[in-house]
Amino acid sequence: MTSPHLVCLDIDGTTVDHDGHLHEPVRAAVRAVADAGHHLTLATGRAVIGTLPVLEALGLSTGYAVCANGAITLRLDPALLDGYEVLEAVTFDPAPALRVLRAEFPTALVAVEEIGVGFKVSAPFPDGELDGTPQVVSFEELMAHPVTRVTIRDPEGTDEDFLAGAERIGLHGVEYAVGWSAWLDITPEGVSKAAALETVRRRLGVEPRLTLAVGDQRNDLEMLRWAARGVAMGNAPDEVKAAADDVTGHVDEHGLVDVLRTLA
Repeated sequence: MTSPHLVCLDIDGTTVDHDGHLHEPVRAAVRAVADAGHHLTLATGRAVIGTLPVLEALGLSTGYAVCANGAITLRLDPALLDGYEVLEAVTFDPAPALRVLRAEFPTALVAVEEIGVGFKVSAPFPDGELDGTPQVVSFEELMAHPVTRVTIRDPEGTDEDFLAGAERIGLHGVEYAVGWSAWLDITPEGVSKAAALETVRRRLGVEPRLTLAVGDQRNDLEMLRWAARGVAMGNAPDEVKAAADDVTGHVDEHGLVDVLRTLA
């Protein structure tokens, strides 16, 4: 086999389809790469509780996982009570960002993540968009404590609306990524999938030239640029494809499989 690589996979739109389904050809390809001795690491915007079922479905019980767009890093170990421990959780004060965002997007929904529990929200999100059972709280409660991530969602808006709004208000001291629709994730300054994965790479002792990352959205841009080989899915926006070294097939065509076959 080739030297062990660090293989970093986004989840939604990459490993699973847009309905959240993990297809058997993809599962088998991931297993083949893991069984060949490579280090498989999921790097996702999902919360911890949304990442764990995918790890289980893929049979990944050891190693690492990066959640909340890099704000949370897990070490996986089946001997631990929950099967994992939180190695790092980077938090920030959400109040300044939330105040300016509420002024710019007064009708948008807001969620803050509670690690391993779920989300506190300003109002119910569309069904299936948040993991667990979100708890509706006051806006003041959303701002009251340090958090790993804030999510802003406008079911009636578009990603272009959020991109334009975020540029108008200028968010300082945080990182932000606009998702597949009017969805904005905000994390502490300096936090990204790439930054967390670099820490994982060093822990594993994998050389930088042996890193591979696959993703499909704007929150994957830094990760694709960080990896020695960054691959964008065929369903990715043009700016994500432009940042990648290669482009594979659409998630509905199991494009990830073609990438992983080069390693297994």
